[in-house]
Amino acid sequence: MAEFIISDDLPKPAGPYSHVARAGGTVWTAGFGPHDPATGEVPEGIEGQTEATIDNVERALAAVGLGLGDVVKVTAHLQHLHEHFAPFNEVYARRFTGTRPVRTTVGSDLFNILVEIDVVAVNPSASS
Repeated sequence: MAEFIISDDLPKPAGPYSHVARAGGTVWTAGFGPHDPATGEVPEGIEGQTEATIDNVERALAAVGLGLGDVVKVTAHLQHLHEHFAPFNEVYARRFTGTRPVRTTVGSDLFNILVEIDVVAVNPSASS
């Protein structure tokens, strides 16, 4: 059975969706942007927005007892792919360390933000 979670520790969903879905040992997150959960403010620049976005992904995973080390797949959307890929990638490399998840990074038409990320994670203690 699937469980769907909306957390007060995350930015309020911009539509009718959950922050996190969990089925068995697999977890999916919604796409998160860089909005501060308490204020809704967005940091300046791609580096600050990437940090804030990964913070939100980390909060979403924490809602189900997981962390960035449990992520197996990342999908990243950049408003300006060619211009922002290198600085985005530098922040990403600092935050996802060790054995890194597979990743797709695409250019997307985002709504007043520079980056959005969603992930798939696996709970290592769940039965196969």
